[in-house]
Order: sequence, then structure tokens, then C-alpha cells
Amino acid sequence: MATKPSSEIIRDGLWTNNPALVQVLGLCPLLAVTSTVVNAIGLGLATLMVLMGSNLAVSLIRNFVSESVRLPAFVMIIASFVTCAELLMQAFTYQLYQILGIFIPLIVTNCAILGRADAFASRNAPGPALLDGTMMGIGFLAVLIVLGGMRELIGQGSLFVDMNLLLGPAAADWVIRPFENYPDMLFMVLPPGAFVGLGLLIALKNGIDSHLEERRKASEPAPVASGSKRVRVTGHVS
Repeated sequence: MATKPSSEIIRDGLWTNNPALVQVLGLCPLLAVTSTVVNAIGLGLATLMVLMGSNLAVSLIRNFVSESVRLPAFVMIIASFVTCAELLMQAFTYQLYQILGIFIPLIVTNCAILGRADAFASRNAPGPALLDGTMMGIGFLAVLIVLGGMRELIGQGSLFVDMNLLLGPAAADWVIRPFENYPDMLFMVLPPGAFVGLGLLIALKNGIDSHLEERRKASEPAPVASGSKRVRVTGHVS
């Protein structure tokens, strides 16, 4: 299998084939924990770590695992990295780990991670596989942060609440409250608000893609009609 150029891998992960906006994978944790930015960052970083580690490990063993045990081996690798992420969060961000709860272990079943292991890492060298995992993880993290920020701002009228749970006491004063006496909008805090927010983000991406495609077509030269023929006129001068 021919390896994609690095620029295409980066573009796929961040935009063209974004796991959340295009593949629409990993929706269970994405919709459940993005009520605040700090929750989104915590889950996104854990997913990024697992994607990078599993893609690299799967690529390294791709020539030594038979087809019959390929998927179970991938799941075991992913589960190992999820356990590492879980233990790290328990050690350094225990309160955030308690808030995220079951959604950290559920990373094992995230179709975006298993899908990249099977579709890309198992067919490419370690370097491109690691880059693919990194870009897919960053793309997923970016969507989590934007969705979490949207829901926190519209639902609670604030941003970066409880950032100290992730970054320590120094981040306790990072809270931004642009509106005074803001009436909380419970709809955006609850899961239905997550569906609406994600739908808006997908619509925005599709709109941007359509606009860029129209501009690209407009900048292309008009094709010459294939049926047109040039008529050569000859004559004699007497």
C-alpha cells in the first residue's frame, strides 16, 4: 500500500477526514462529556494519547500478527494504552477522572481508534502511522474543545470553569464570564444540546467545504467544447 504524503495525512486528520465531523465516530463520549471545556480537554488528551500509542504499536507488529488474531490483538493494544491513560489521570487529575467516570475506560470501544488501527496503522510504516494517530487525535480534540466551549458558554454563560482540575491551582482564576446575570440554558448542558451543537459544527464544515469547492471551480479555466471544430478557409488569388 502506497503511503500518503505527510501533508495529506495532516489534512485528513484535521479537516478532510476528521473523525468527529466526517467519520462521525466516537459520538458517545463526545456528546456525553463536552458540557465544559475542561471535560472536553481531559477526554481529548486521553484519546490523543491512546491514538498515538496504539497506531505506533499496531504498525510495529503489523508483519508479525496473523489475520485470524489481528482485531483481538489491536483491541488488547488499545486497552493497554487506555489503562495507562486511566492510571495517569487517577494519579495527577483524580477529580477530573471522577467526573469523566466510565467514559475513560470506554475509549477502548471508540470506533475511531480501532478504525485507524485497522485502516491505516496496520498497513503503513511506524512514522506515517504515528503521524496519522497524532493528527486524528488532534482533530478529535479540537472538535471536543469547540463543542465544549459552545455548550459551556451558551449553557452556563462562562468559559474555562474548573480548569484547575486539569492544570492545577494556577488555572483556578482562568474563568471567563462575558455576561452578567446570565440565565442558564439547561438545554445546551444536557445531551440534546450536544446533538444540536455537533450538528451545527458539521453544517458549518460542510458549508465551508462547499464554498471552497465553488471558488476552486470558479478559478478554473472554462473547458473547450469537444464538438467545436476549426474551419480552415483556403482560396486562390487570380
